[in-house]
Order: sequence, then C-alpha cells, then structure tokens
Amino acid sequence: MKKYLYPSLLVLFVALVGLIVVFGKRKVALPFKERNQAISPASEWLNAKAAIEGLLSRIRTNPGDNKAKLNLALAYVQEGRVTGDHAHYDPAALKLLNEVLRKEPDNFEALCAKSVVYLSQHHFAEAIATANQARQISDYNAFVYGLLVDGYVELGEYPKAVAMAEKMMSIRPDIRSYARVSYLREIHGDYPGAIEAMDMAVKAGLPGLEQTAWVRTKLGELYEHTGALEKAEEQYHITLSERANYAYALAGLGRIEKARKRYTPAIRYFEQASKLVVDYAFADEMTDAYLLGNQPEAALESARSVIEELGGKEHLGSEEDGTGHYADRELAHAYLKTKELDLALKHARIEYERRPHNIDVNETLAWVHYKRGEFTEAAKYIDVARRTKSQNPVLLYRAGLIQLKNGSTDGGLALLRKALATNPYLPGTLTGEGKAYLATK
Repeated sequence: MKKYLYPSLLVLFVALVGLIVVFGKRKVALPFKERNQAISPASEWLNAKAAIEGLLSRIRTNPGDNKAKLNLALAYVQEGRVTGDHAHYDPAALKLLNEVLRKEPDNFEALCAKSVVYLSQHHFAEAIATANQARQISDYNAFVYGLLVDGYVELGEYPKAVAMAEKMMSIRPDIRSYARVSYLREIHGDYPGAIEAMDMAVKAGLPGLEQTAWVRTKLGELYEHTGALEKAEEQYHITLSERANYAYALAGLGRIEKARKRYTPAIRYFEQASKLVVDYAFADEMTDAYLLGNQPEAALESARSVIEELGGKEHLGSEEDGTGHYADRELAHAYLKTKELDLALKHARIEYERRPHNIDVNETLAWVHYKRGEFTEAAKYIDVARRTKSQNPVLLYRAGLIQLKNGSTDGGLALLRKALATNPYLPGTLTGEGKAYLATK
C-alpha cells in the first residue's frame, strides 16, 4: 500500500526480523513471512537473523523481558517498512507495544514506536496523542518531533507541523529532519527549496541503506514533478546501483517511461516493483499505463486489484485493539478508475470527515465531485486544497479544469498553462480534456 511510508520511518531503532515467539509456556503466535531476499543485501538479512537469535534467547530465559518485547515490536515495524506489508506486521507490533506499555506506561521508545504504527495505519490523531505522551517524558529528542510533524501534516495542521520541524532541526539536522523540511517546502509551493532540502537528506545518508534509498527516490519524484525527467531518472539509477531491486526506484523508472509514452516498459517496471514490495501504488500506476496504452480491459482489471488489495467495498479501519488501516482516500481514487462514482464519493467523504483540513483529502473530494459533474461542490474543496499555495502541477491542472467548468475561463486557462509549464509531462488521463480548452484560445 502506498505509502504509508512516512519520514518518521526513515531510521528505526533496530533492524531485525519478525519470528514466531514463545513467551515461556504461553504461546503467542506472531505472523512472520520470509523476506524476499532480493529486496535487501544478503549481509543485512544475515545480520538481522543473528540479532533475532540473541533476542529469542533473552525472551525464553525471561518471558517478562520488556526490552526484548520492545525490540521484537520494532522488528515487526522494520519488516513492515522493508517489505511494505504493513497490514501483516503493524497489528503484531501494536499488540507487543501495548504489552510493554501496560507494565511501563512511561517507556519513551515504546510510545514512539506506537506512534509510528499509528502513522502507518493512518490513525493520525492517535499518533499525535501518543507522540505527545513521549514528548512529556523527553522533550529534547528529534525523533519525537518528527512524529509530530508527520501527524500534523496529515491532519492538515500545517503551522504546527512547521513549528515541530523547526524544533526538530534545532535538535538534530539529519536525514530525517531534512526530509521533513523538504516535504513542508513542497506543500507550501517551494519546489527549489524542497529539492535543496531533499538533496541534503540524501547527502546525510549512507549509500546502500534503505532510508537513503527512500530519500533519493523522493528527490527523484521532486524532479519528476518539475518536469526534469533526466534528473529524476539519474536519481533512480543511482538508487538501484546502491541498493539493487529497490522497488520505489523501479516504480520511478516506470513513471519516467510512462511520461515518455513508452507504456510497455513502464508496465514491466511496475510489475517488477509489485513482486518485490506490497504497495497498492504500483498497481495504480499500472492502471494508468494500461489506459494510456489503449488497454481498457487490463486497466479495469488492474484497478479492481487495487480495490481488492485495499479491502474491497467494505470500509477499512476496524479498530479492534487499536488496529486497522484507513485507506478511504486511496479507495476513492480506485473507484474513480472503475467508474463507480457513488463508492468513490462515499470513501472520499469518509476520509474528509476524518481530516477535513488536509489539502490532499480536499483535492480528492474535489476531483470526485468534478467527475460526478458537481462543479460547484468541486470548487469549494479545491479552494481549500490550494490554501498552502502548493504548486503541484496535478493539483493546479485539476483546479484549472474546475474553474473552467464554473465559468472562470481566464483563471482556469491560466492554471492549466501554469501546470504544464511546471511539468509538461502530465499524463494524458488528466490533460485530455484540458487540451480542448487550450486549443480554443
């Protein structure tokens, strides 16, 4: 599932693997999947296995060892990040963390790890509350401020996110803090500044580590957004030279091929990425490539696979023991591609009720209304989506189309042109209708 990879996950406390663990005579079966060894260096995998053996020995000797339980929970969080299988590992991690916190309610690391899991599951209000508990224990720790940045961004409380990022930078300027600064600059329309900060994040990382690969792919995406395909492509190739088979770099190359209208190789890249890491975004990208390549049946099948992966037509987010992943925004987009507009609106509204101030959520709801022909409603939400002055070309193009449908010809055309000036490689699935307007002026 897309994502669900926040800057807070860039550096975790440990790099371990999950196993089935026996706590004394009481068996607690925790899910473990053999890692696809193609996604990480062999030495990394072997070191993780060696580390877990020592951890298991401690747990068997002392079933009440909270430190060992905490490290095991962190192992599941790390496995979720490396494999992308958050739905599999996050609930197991959360159960262990709750065990630790029942005995040690002021355990700073456990609170931070629990906040990470909540972020992964899109429980943003809970993530903020938990991070603030940790902050009360230690208010001079960069990691906890990073958690707060992420939570506030996702709830659309951007001034608070900026304040937390400034605090984080003052404590420890490093790969994690630079990445957050970059994201906030991007949100506020400063692409040059965002690229500068993400480049600093890359330089602060060690080549070959997963977190360095992640920020380098984020740098590549920033170049994509600004139409600098060659620079983006270079970053993805560097990533793959430092960490072979990194799924997000492969997907980046797929987007480059798609932008160049080479849809067959684009699909191959997305398929390769899908075999390595669990992430709905790869199938979503494939859907667009099939559509652009005039393969509507394959596109529909791909879109339906996204819906199935995200949980089908049932509302995700069951909260037994605080678990359950929210994916309504992603489902809204998927249902748009299957032309199930009522379901798209249903899930967009659910997400909006959860976080009405987030600009991405407002953009999604605006676009659903646009596709339904509800242009006045679309205008209301797209205005909120633009409140941070974001220069994201997809957002600008959608805003332009919405303005045109509401009778603002000059303003709408200006936004279309600005979007294309920023990124002339916007996909035809978006730009097709706008070209008709541009051709008449």
